Amino acid sequence: MDIRYATSSDYYMLSPLINEWWGGRDMSDKLPKLFFDHFNNSSFIVEQDGKVIGFLIGFMSQSHLREAYIHFVGVHPDFRKHSIGKQLYDKFFKTAVKEDRSLVRAVTSPVNKGSIAYHTKMGFEIKDGDKEVDGISVFSDYDGPGQDRVLFVKHLT
Repeated sequence: MDIRYATSSDYYMLSPLINEWWGGRDMSDKLPKLFFDHFNNSSFIVEQDGKVIGFLIGFMSQSHLREAYIHFVGVHPDFRKHSIGKQLYDKFFKTAVKEDRSLVRAVTSPVNKGSIAYHTKMGFEIKDGDKEVDGISVFSDYDGPGQDRVLFVKHLT
């Protein structure tokens, strides 16, 4: 298993897989090509025997110079529970620290219980929002009307 930086061409390989990896949910539009073009030095691909089995797309905030942001992470369903996600997050955390970042943020939908559980397991805290959904604090209309989101924060230092 190898972890390498993402490249622009990885978009064409990953984009068709995203909806499949998410059990048919329409998710590919959440990861446009611009992320592969502009955030190569903070985004990672995991390969095994030449096959992509995981990825993390993240970046260092230009507006908040002590912060980094994880935008999208995926692991092939056949390779979950093999610490691939943990290795990707750890690689991103190390990259963020090298870039003098002390805080990492992430966002997910309140329906994505797996993501919520995983982020809390990785040491992220859920930020207090303005309402609760299924006992989880969320920010109403964060990504537009009816698009509530769970916001996470992790302190690195």
